[in-house]
Amino acid sequence: MSTATQPGKAAHKTLSEKGLKAGSVGLTGAVVIGVSCIAPAYTLTAALGPTVSEVGVHLPAIFLMGFIPMLLVALGYRELNNAMPDAGTSFTWATRAFGPWIGWMGGWGLIAATIIVLSNLAAVAVDFFYLMLAQLFSNPELGELSKNLPLNIATTLVFIALACWVSYRGMEATKSVQYVLVAFQLLVLGWFAVAAFSHVANGSAFDATAISPDWFNPFAVDSFSSFAAGVSLSIFIYWGWDVTLTMNEETRNPEKTPGRAATVTVLVIVVIYMTVALATLSFAGIGEEGLGAGNPENQSSIFAVLAGPVMGPFAILMSLAILSSSAASLQSTFVSPARTLLAMGHYKALPLKFGKVSSRYKSPGYATVAAAVAAAAFYVITRTTSENALWDTITALGMMICFYYGITALACVWFFRAQAFSGARAFLFKFLAPLLGGVILLVMFVKTAYDSMDPDYGSGSSVGGVGLVFILGMGVILLGAALMLVMARLRPEFFKGQVLSRGI
Repeated sequence: MSTATQPGKAAHKTLSEKGLKAGSVGLTGAVVIGVSCIAPAYTLTAALGPTVSEVGVHLPAIFLMGFIPMLLVALGYRELNNAMPDAGTSFTWATRAFGPWIGWMGGWGLIAATIIVLSNLAAVAVDFFYLMLAQLFSNPELGELSKNLPLNIATTLVFIALACWVSYRGMEATKSVQYVLVAFQLLVLGWFAVAAFSHVANGSAFDATAISPDWFNPFAVDSFSSFAAGVSLSIFIYWGWDVTLTMNEETRNPEKTPGRAATVTVLVIVVIYMTVALATLSFAGIGEEGLGAGNPENQSSIFAVLAGPVMGPFAILMSLAILSSSAASLQSTFVSPARTLLAMGHYKALPLKFGKVSSRYKSPGYATVAAAVAAAAFYVITRTTSENALWDTITALGMMICFYYGITALACVWFFRAQAFSGARAFLFKFLAPLLGGVILLVMFVKTAYDSMDPDYGSGSSVGGVGLVFILGMGVILLGAALMLVMARLRPEFFKGQVLSRGI
């Protein structure tokens, strides 16, 4: 193993570089990739409707409540990265804090969540690809092609292969693609917001609704169940900022830049979300009829319904923005699982071939292809078995996100426990912020798991009277535990603490 980036730091003991291309991403590039991974245009069109159905006009309050634990956890991630910049992030840091078993499961949570969402992103990109063709050629029948199962699967696999190809070529290729795609979707979202507010000002909005301070009051939500469901949805919409940390071995100033990029990404995203949410509520209201944001028929894609009335003949730009958003996120999301798999292979928690780096592109070649194959297989199996299973697994993502974010946040608290009371800054950033963030997310994990046992949760499907969302979510976590036991037999040196040691 080569030496770590700063071998003088005690925290770097047993950590090592993996052969990735150092210094290939700066702060701006990292933030762009972080925003891309979150995919604001795609996320908002899918999340605005369901969140409004839960909390009504208090959508801005819920978005802010979801932002708080993300910011708290991001501060903890930043401290861990400052001490231990490593591409394995959650896997590496949880291993150093709690030992190999919890560390392995933290890594599995990240890998499983990102691979599942890769298949969903590809599917959404395909839907909007055919919708774009229908709008472009004024032929609605082209939009229906996405419902042709063999064609849908074939197109989805092409999208996954293209994203894998760009990711395989390293961070330079990823960065170049993302600058264009992210800039375009942010431009269109800004256009939508300005146009919506203009309609409100001109009296031509569907259901002009004046912005009220009460919209920002989370305590005004009708029930705790609605509050919890709303926060769970809002946590999902912020997910993805941690991709900036998985690039730490490839960024300039790896101890500082990734942490700063994570914080900036979360702040940029909350501004985008609040602006678009306020514009949508002001223009459409929360009614359950017509263009209302509370209309169940509008919830699957709110922008598909509102883009025409708000943007007029330029509505096709919103379809292109959502297509570019999902395609951009599909490509940038490969960064996280590939680098986590790379680290797990490098530190002998997985077969050594996962630790291979492309000699030409200095990227995690084998791990990137493995992630693509897993995402493709997951999509084909779930899409051909049951469409409900596919979408319920996406709903179960909230559990996995809370699971590995919570573990990582508490790893920060435990790893720095001896320094926690050495000063005000250490107390706030190494103890209090990650502790609160981690506890909030783990409480949300338990609450979501409990609620998802209800057969009515998600698609309404169940097995033996237990909700399919719960079975899928816990099933993925238990699958990780089973694979971990297999690896413990095959790679005992990692699980005996001989490769990554605990503590500083």
